Amino acid sequence: MSESITIKSPREIERMRETCKITAAARSIGRQAVKDGMTTRQIDRAVHEFIVKSGAHPSCLGYEGFPAATCVSVNDEVIHGIPGKRIVRSGDIVSIDLCSDIHGFVGDCAGTYPVGEVSEEAKKLIEVTRQAFFEGIKFAKVGYRVHDIGEAVQDYVESHGFSVVRDYVGHGIGRGMHEAPEVPNYRPQRGYMPNPRLVKGMTICIEPMVCAGDYKVKVLRDGWTVVTADHSLAAHYENTILITDGEAEILTMAEDI
Repeated sequence: MSESITIKSPREIERMRETCKITAAARSIGRQAVKDGMTTRQIDRAVHEFIVKSGAHPSCLGYEGFPAATCVSVNDEVIHGIPGKRIVRSGDIVSIDLCSDIHGFVGDCAGTYPVGEVSEEAKKLIEVTRQAFFEGIKFAKVGYRVHDIGEAVQDYVESHGFSVVRDYVGHGIGRGMHEAPEVPNYRPQRGYMPNPRLVKGMTICIEPMVCAGDYKVKVLRDGWTVVTADHSLAAHYENTILITDGEAEILTMAEDI
């Protein structure tokens, strides 16, 4: 992650809007591919093909060695699931996290979707995770600090009996997939990480990662897949946003129906 926060110019913001529109549409393609009997690799392929046909590049592919265009995480997998032969079945929940870039700028978004009929707990988890993003974005305004976002996310999630992951956070974004600042989904201890004020022209990703049980996670032997330590269900929701003079603009919202 770069050390300094980058403020985007009007021209750079337009480029961010362009790549984020493709990224949001790619998430929609992924969501439509989440069906009983599909493999996680087939879901990834649908997203990959759409991004390329749109004239963009799948930024996750090859990023620090990641072997696919999307992270596809199932049930107790929180993030960074590697697409493969695993077949998703009715009752599963599937998280899709993806990035694309065009003209040198990156867009990033994620969502968790049910496969057929899922448990009431799973439905609630998906809904709370998504809404946690919208609780956080209420504080994504000029004058507030980054940690105000995380505090709102944590308070909302915990009020519903769930927990937020501490080991992974949201981030700045622009020419790089991960830029400053870190955007936690919880209330960090004072001085634990920088807590800059939000200013117009910042582009950041707010991405609640929520567990039905305890927030502790572990990484599997593949070096990528992050799962809940207690094997409880997990969900993930993310958008790239722009800080403006007023309400934040959600750059990857257009195709998230």
